[in-house]
Amino acid sequence: MIERLISFDTTSYKTNIQLIQFAADVLSRLGADVRLTYDDAHEKANLFATIGPSHLPGIVLSGHTDVVPVEGQDWSSDPFRLLQRDDKLFGRGTADMKSFIAICLALAPEFAAAALRMPIHFAFSYDEEIGCIGVRRLIQDLTNLPVKPRLCIVGEPTEMRVIVGHKGKKNVRCHVHGKECHSALNHQGVNAIEIAAEMVTFLRALQKRIRQVGPFDAGYQPPYTTIHTGLIKGGTALNIVPAQCSFEFEFRNLPNHDPEELMAELRGFAQDLVPEMLAIDGATGIMFDEYNTTAGLLTDDADEAAVLARQLSGNNDTAKVSFTTEAGLFNKAGIPTVVCGPGSITQAHKPDEFITIEQIRQGEAFIRRLLARMITG
Repeated sequence: MIERLISFDTTSYKTNIQLIQFAADVLSRLGADVRLTYDDAHEKANLFATIGPSHLPGIVLSGHTDVVPVEGQDWSSDPFRLLQRDDKLFGRGTADMKSFIAICLALAPEFAAAALRMPIHFAFSYDEEIGCIGVRRLIQDLTNLPVKPRLCIVGEPTEMRVIVGHKGKKNVRCHVHGKECHSALNHQGVNAIEIAAEMVTFLRALQKRIRQVGPFDAGYQPPYTTIHTGLIKGGTALNIVPAQCSFEFEFRNLPNHDPEELMAELRGFAQDLVPEMLAIDGATGIMFDEYNTTAGLLTDDADEAAVLARQLSGNNDTAKVSFTTEAGLFNKAGIPTVVCGPGSITQAHKPDEFITIEQIRQGEAFIRRLLARMITG
């Protein structure tokens, strides 16, 4: 099953329909109730499938079907053809996170043959890697179900550790519209690059303050909200005062540190810059496009989802991670969620991505223990 899923090139800028249809066929043949939700172009889809008594609250096993690009990476084998070397399986998505989906599909017949006391749900999404895009439609669809799921386990690669917290993420694009003129007469223009630079410097100062005074949570590395400017573009020539400059930045916030508070500070700073710009030209200004926000995850260790996942994994410890997953969105929708899956995040997104056979065995054992619990209650 892993080999089959790896063979589908579901890089985020491509369709995932073939993989979703394959999974839908596998589950439909087992008698599952399968629901698909599509993107606007019907080129990508989420799958939500249910096996068992759907009138009862059940357990969701969730994973994303898309993978990051391989272009520009030095692979020693075809990334979309599974290759086994010793105790490792190589291929794009082996760790992040098609092996988890494959375990779910491979064991689905055992769930279908069992007398389940509650339903098992399989939730497979698109475009997680570019901002947890697709799962939002899947979760919205879940709100229309007569019975909300009891809890959710997102199978991101955690080496089967139970993750009860992860940071949130907000992506923002800022565009500065200045006024162009000859650089020898720069008093007649508004330099968009310089305005943008002041704002980037302000963001850097915010990061320095947070690093010094917090808030802090020692469960994360680093143990505070991070701010990062990753892209900037502006100007046409050295002797022209630039009229346009845009830059993109992100907050990776502790789940109990509201990034809107930081945005409010930045907006206030930007607003202080605008009067001087408008004094030269009334068409100038600063605009923000908050194009993606993903909630952080904060699940109590005593929550049923965390307790169950610890029992199934055989590990009483829980942990937190700095990367963002779809778990925060499930949790925000009122479905208690943890993250626990086979493979290591340190292998994700790299050339020669791999998962160990031992991790697959542990993932399979986890799901089989879940099945046993769902039969006995």
